Amino acid sequence: MIENTEIYCENALLVGLITPQQKESKAREYLDELAFLADTAGAKVQKQFLQRLPAPNSRTFVGEGKLAEIADYIELQKESDYPIGIVIFDDELSPLQLRNIENELKIKVLDRTNLILDIFAKRAQTAYAKTQVELAQYQYLLPRLAGMWTHLERQRGGIGMRGPGETQIEVDRRIILNRISLLKKQLLSIDRQMTTQRQNRGKMVRVALVGYTNVGKSTMMNLLSKSDVFAENKLFATLDTTVRKVIIDNLPFLMSDTVGFIRKLPTTLIESFKSTLDEVREADILVHIVDISHPNFEEQYEVVNKTLLEVCKEKKQTIIVFNKIDAFTYTPQDEDDLSEKKRENYSLDELRQTWMSRMGDDCIFVSASARTNIEELKHILYERVKAIHIQRFPYNDFLFQHYE
Repeated sequence: MIENTEIYCENALLVGLITPQQKESKAREYLDELAFLADTAGAKVQKQFLQRLPAPNSRTFVGEGKLAEIADYIELQKESDYPIGIVIFDDELSPLQLRNIENELKIKVLDRTNLILDIFAKRAQTAYAKTQVELAQYQYLLPRLAGMWTHLERQRGGIGMRGPGETQIEVDRRIILNRISLLKKQLLSIDRQMTTQRQNRGKMVRVALVGYTNVGKSTMMNLLSKSDVFAENKLFATLDTTVRKVIIDNLPFLMSDTVGFIRKLPTTLIESFKSTLDEVREADILVHIVDISHPNFEEQYEVVNKTLLEVCKEKKQTIIVFNKIDAFTYTPQDEDDLSEKKRENYSLDELRQTWMSRMGDDCIFVSASARTNIEELKHILYERVKAIHIQRFPYNDFLFQHYE
């Protein structure tokens, strides 16, 4: 795997844009999520910079004035207790933008994609996940090779200075292309092994936990399967898919905990990790966990639904679990305020009467950490799994009736 980008304990600046397509409130929310990503990677965010532009600058992402302002701040902090070691941009930078920004700031620059790749590289535990991450890293690196060889470019009119740089770039490009080809072959081989493993599980009903990153999937997995899957208040705490056998009232089924989704997920990672999502594709039931305490849980819900549609290509039986009701907060609207209610003005009971009310038994409100309504969730799972189980094994219907 490509050596991890070390940003542990480095002080970071975050940079984002406000555009006609991305309002200020949304841009600030994305920067807050980027700050959480930076914290997960080990960086300490010192300041956030936002600029309003019609579109990203093709050369420097932000305007020249804003870039100069960032450079001045970095210079000012050099003698302080918190010197800036890294600048992270909220969108993927082109090779040209990356080179121009680094030339101007004279400091390490990352974009959102590179930061997520770094986190994935640190979180990967199995050979499968490590191979997937390495493939995504090389695919991200390939178009950015030219900018890494500026030290061999012709600085003045020196004869022979350009050739070695161009030659080295071509050598590196061939090495990376060969490595990408090898990694893809390795993934195909592992895919075949995992397909065999899934076939060996027989016809047991499969349930997959899905959701946005950091919504409590691993905590739910631990509760339902009585296992000890790693859970942490960090983004992408779970990267490798975990499958456990769960038994509810003597009814066994398989439950898998999958990697969390996120907005602006790099396309290279989506492609590399599609095989990991085979557990989702082959699941009989999806348990979509939503962090209802998050201010923009509805957008997170839609992001996951959109990704699931790309992965599964068909609608699957889904139970929506609105988690973290113990952390839910709202601001009651003033009685004299006649303006339209905003999302933050709705109580939990009022939210239940909105679009969620149309889901009926397909949704439930729980708290995994406080174990609120977990027994009700188990009952719903039992009934759904039993229906599929009886359909596959009709002769077991008598046993269920006798047991009940």
